[in-house]
Amino acid sequence: MPAKAAIHAFVQLGQDVDGRDKPGHDDRKRTRADFKRQLRYCSPMLRVLAIIVALLSWAAPLRADPIADTLAGSAQVGAFLDALWADAQKRGITRATFDQALAGFAPDARVIAATRREPEYGKPVGLYIGSIASKSNIATGAAKASQWAGVLDAIEAKYGVERGIVLALWGIESSFGAGADRWDVIRSLATLAEARYRDPYFRNELLVALKILQEGHIARERMLGSWAGAMGQPQFMPSSFYQYAVDFTGDGRRDIWTSVPDVLASIANYMARSGWQRGLPWGFEAALPQGFDYRMSRGTFAEWTRRGVRRADGGALPDAGEAFLLFPSGAVGPAFLVSANFNAIKLYNNSDVYALAVGHLADRMYGGAPFRAAWPKDDPQLSRDARIALQRKLASLGYAVKDFAGRLDFEQRDYIRDLQVKNGMVADGHPTPALLARLVINLQ
Repeated sequence: MPAKAAIHAFVQLGQDVDGRDKPGHDDRKRTRADFKRQLRYCSPMLRVLAIIVALLSWAAPLRADPIADTLAGSAQVGAFLDALWADAQKRGITRATFDQALAGFAPDARVIAATRREPEYGKPVGLYIGSIASKSNIATGAAKASQWAGVLDAIEAKYGVERGIVLALWGIESSFGAGADRWDVIRSLATLAEARYRDPYFRNELLVALKILQEGHIARERMLGSWAGAMGQPQFMPSSFYQYAVDFTGDGRRDIWTSVPDVLASIANYMARSGWQRGLPWGFEAALPQGFDYRMSRGTFAEWTRRGVRRADGGALPDAGEAFLLFPSGAVGPAFLVSANFNAIKLYNNSDVYALAVGHLADRMYGGAPFRAAWPKDDPQLSRDARIALQRKLASLGYAVKDFAGRLDFEQRDYIRDLQVKNGMVADGHPTPALLARLVINLQ
């Protein structure tokens, strides 16, 4: 909020009234206009504060700025809004839209705190997947599959994405539409943009969100979502809305907030454009032969068959395609062969355990069995900071690491396998505190 700027404008106006430092007539008009413009962005409480401080300033000469300390942050936010408005204008955003969206803006401290919380980090994988592929979600998903069978038939025919995956994503992202969004999308995005969190990503998403408002896709008061600005039942970021949201009902609106057909079709469109291959399983739990060489991580399904790897449920491996061998909790836990469709799911949310949860919930809704191998009880997952530290260590050792956000791709898991071999550890590609200790990675 530009409260400080508003106060200074009001003080200037007051100095004009009582005869000190009078500006000319045109200057007075500009000062009044500036005060009104700045005050418009203040919350009601800060408007009162602005007026009180300004009135007090009339009573005595201004020897120093009476609000320099308490409203230093407000000046910073005011500068942010001024710069943002300049960018918004270039994108065709009107002043009316900008003012409506950001009136009274104050950074939300809860949003900054939320950037340090990631449900896929820290929590044992088995517990996380179990909470997603729960009896309740399986039953609700099956009921929704029946309720929307006709729509799902049409979506599957058009986009080539199996309904189980669409339903699973819907269920995880918004509890099959029952989850209530509670964060103000504009405020959340503005908070992240003002803090320069992952800059310029969230600043750009904020500008796109203003475009969504201006075009009337959603009312300002209904523009609710996640702390990170993901919107509607599919939890699309504003840029994803323009890329993937579809009007499946033909009513002229891409309604990802209330229209189930539009929601399901938009999810399917997202997956189709992310490279989903119809008929190819996302993956499955694998049973490894005795004496398996854990250094082997890649191969065609035919090659995996020759290596003695089987599906844990006894089913046949696909005739074509390639798969990566993934150990989300290390060699002591379940093993999975995952395909290119697993990577497509990760484009929705770049997390291995998220993709596993999506695939498993989809399977369970259509009669699939629980995983057979037990998840380890002692399953410490590295924090995001620890994974970033590991990525930086990999880069320092000469490995080709391009992303330092804590998300370990398959290439990086192969680098980990290489280091595990060099350090006499099981080469399962799973990062552990023990590996960090061997590599002398200090997180303090």
